[in-house]
Amino acid sequence: MTLDPVHAQGIVRLARQVGRDVDDGEGQAFAETVWERFLDPLVDGSGRVVVEPLDERIRGRADCEDLALTERPFETSHGVDSGTINPTTFKNGVVLDAAHAAVGSVPSDLGVHRARSVVLALHFDDLSMRYGGEGWRNYDEGFARERIVNVRGVDRYTEPVVHALALYLAEGYHARRFVDRIDDLLYLDGPLYPKGLLTWRELDTDLGNRLEVGLPRDVVENYVRLVESALDRGVPLVGFVKNPASRTITRTLREKFKREGETSVETRWSDDAGLFVRLLERRAEGERLRGELTFTNWFRSRSGADRTFASDGDALGIPRAYDPESYEVTFFVIYDPRDDVLYKVEAPYGLTHEEETREALTRQVLSEVAAQRGPPEAIAKADELARIGSEEKRAITRMIERETGSEARRSYDDLRWVAGEY
Repeated sequence: MTLDPVHAQGIVRLARQVGRDVDDGEGQAFAETVWERFLDPLVDGSGRVVVEPLDERIRGRADCEDLALTERPFETSHGVDSGTINPTTFKNGVVLDAAHAAVGSVPSDLGVHRARSVVLALHFDDLSMRYGGEGWRNYDEGFARERIVNVRGVDRYTEPVVHALALYLAEGYHARRFVDRIDDLLYLDGPLYPKGLLTWRELDTDLGNRLEVGLPRDVVENYVRLVESALDRGVPLVGFVKNPASRTITRTLREKFKREGETSVETRWSDDAGLFVRLLERRAEGERLRGELTFTNWFRSRSGADRTFASDGDALGIPRAYDPESYEVTFFVIYDPRDDVLYKVEAPYGLTHEEETREALTRQVLSEVAAQRGPPEAIAKADELARIGSEEKRAITRMIERETGSEARRSYDDLRWVAGEY
């Protein structure tokens, strides 16, 4: 049964009422105030700088067609991505996810594309199970490597934990396999560091403590070594975030206003992306202007998930070969008005402290986004190679059921999705 038109109209009527009560002009004015007054630098309640520009604050814009045709600093590039089958709980108590990482290269290299890293992560507290200590094994004539890891002692957030460890172990390891073989630009499809793990500290105390030992710490250390390999060889390492969800700026401002008793001031946006879209979107006579990409300068980020690798962060106690400042996350954002989307581009300060590198990366990514109307081509290729489609996920799950003699545990929501109700 579909929603009756009279109820659909009722929902729209309620939304219209909300829209009339929200002054969009005030939102734009507040965004401008944030840009002019609070980001050079942004300081939290302890006086600690959490966001600051690396150079002059700018909001640039450039014609999409001109950008797509401009000469790029890097003629070749590689991108790394990892796909998973999604965490699944089986009736025998095992929680399992499998991740599959691949590299896309521009121009295409079939040998590079064939290489894969596969991780099977599982959670099962039966002490008789000894999986996880075997390390990596080769298959497919040495082009591919596989590994099983067992995550023990997780009482809460079991499925997300298993998923994050599978995903980031496969991606980080595969990136390290290639970083020493290339001399161009290496993209990660996602953030510079495994933020899905680093946010454990904010999510739950017990989870945060688990980050400092065992497999979770090893997975994070893999990214530290990846950054160091890039710094050693001068290979630009870039995290391209398709769906940025950081709240560093908005949360810091919200806490600041509350602390100062400014109860009438609200940040309006649930995350930083909302603020940057407001700052970068351009309109004329109520219509969005679609012909130019808009973007910011580079910033340094030292709070939220990025605090772990701030110069005054603990880096989980992981030994580092360079000075702590070199590992800090720096970023700029790009707004593409053609599809009304915002992207975030991250790189370690050890690379972006040089103005020439910042400018080269900015030109490269802007040109690729303009030409691709989406992520850079190497990332798009890696995404296509690593993606596990919905039909494949179901087929793999059925094969696992047969091989293990245990069925996946299903819920009513599974029936609704299969039936196409949602």
